[in-house]
Amino acid sequence: MIEVKDVYKSFGDTAILKGISTVFDKGKTNLVIGQSGSGKTVLLKCLLGLFSPDKGTISHDGKIYSQLSPKEQRNLRQDMGMVFQGSALFDSMTVEGNVMFPLEMFTKQSPSEMKDRADFVLKRVNLIDAHKKYPSEISGGMQKRVAIARAIVMNPTYLFCDEPNSGLDPRTAIIIDNLIQEITKEYDITTVVNTHDMNSVMEIGEKIIFLKNGIKEWEGTKDEIFKTDNEAVTSFVYSSELFKKVRKLYIEERD
Repeated sequence: MIEVKDVYKSFGDTAILKGISTVFDKGKTNLVIGQSGSGKTVLLKCLLGLFSPDKGTISHDGKIYSQLSPKEQRNLRQDMGMVFQGSALFDSMTVEGNVMFPLEMFTKQSPSEMKDRADFVLKRVNLIDAHKKYPSEISGGMQKRVAIARAIVMNPTYLFCDEPNSGLDPRTAIIIDNLIQEITKEYDITTVVNTHDMNSVMEIGEKIIFLKNGIKEWEGTKDEIFKTDNEAVTSFVYSSELFKKVRKLYIEERD
């Protein structure tokens, strides 16, 4: 669980986060949505410890990050897995090499142990025969699965995903969404996903935080988002024609 209490963050005279408070639950897919410039990325970087809040606290299972020693902060970061928007794979490394990279950096495992672990997580994301291929030789969807495998290879307590469906076709995006949710539940991870993809909201939005201009405007579940009268949420969410149709069906089913 990650608890955010009254977090503020500014850069110069520009306030980005303005008193954010929320809890990201363990074993759930927690989604952060909002328009560009709403503060999603800055919040994610604060959760990762890359930015320090100007005010407020962020605690990971009771450990307030800003109160930890540098060594304790490094240890906590090793419990974090990250899936970047563009996958961020090393072009010069094979799929296997990319997945093994965190193990080589942060563990003292033998080469055979690292290969076994990489093989295990690659199988978990349904990549069986891609070990020796390079990122340029596989599809965008496969690259995202490699990125997820690399993110979980250290068996993290926390998983962060920044726009994991960016650049993917709708069918592949659903596969990635479902994989993230399956892994979250299977390993009981605290997962936070930054997204603007409304399909992700419908598929895996167990808890949704909506940011607007650095303020937490709304939070709830994928079911509750269909029922909200919050104008900021509805104007953002229902700009999608698909979502308008889904909401209409949702309301009709319950009438």
